[in-house]
Amino acid sequence: MSAATVSRFIPWLFVAGFAVVIAVNTTMIWFAVGSFSGLYADHARETGLHYNSVIAEQKVRDALGWEITANWRGDVGRLELSVLGPDDGPLEGARAYVTLVRPAERRAPLPVAMGTVGEGRFAGYVNLPERGSWDLDITIERNGQHYAVTRRMFLK
Repeated sequence: MSAATVSRFIPWLFVAGFAVVIAVNTTMIWFAVGSFSGLYADHARETGLHYNSVIAEQKVRDALGWEITANWRGDVGRLELSVLGPDDGPLEGARAYVTLVRPAERRAPLPVAMGTVGEGRFAGYVNLPERGSWDLDITIERNGQHYAVTRRMFLK
């Protein structure tokens, strides 16, 4: 092959390189758009319209002075909660409800049955379908008062 023959293929090598880049980018965009809509809530607009009520609820929640600490023990699949009252003592007579939600996937929430293991302490076992980032939607109830908070944790 002569040098003139080889030089005729050089522009086509650039075209082929750009075609590969465009094909890979198109495939990545297709997977990204198809796998996650970008919306966490089904009715994001309505939630946004009621944002002032969400802020008011948060102020009521913060006024209770309750503090929640979550701990995940991956070796046994156990989720532990500790709830302290405003006096930094265990919150007596409370009940805990926890739901695990995958923030980047559309899958059904995973409820965790939490049992009382002491005053202000709760534990529940869960078999995670997969490890990674999870949102813990935690609700604490006591004497008609509700304290709801979401914590993001990496569970393995």
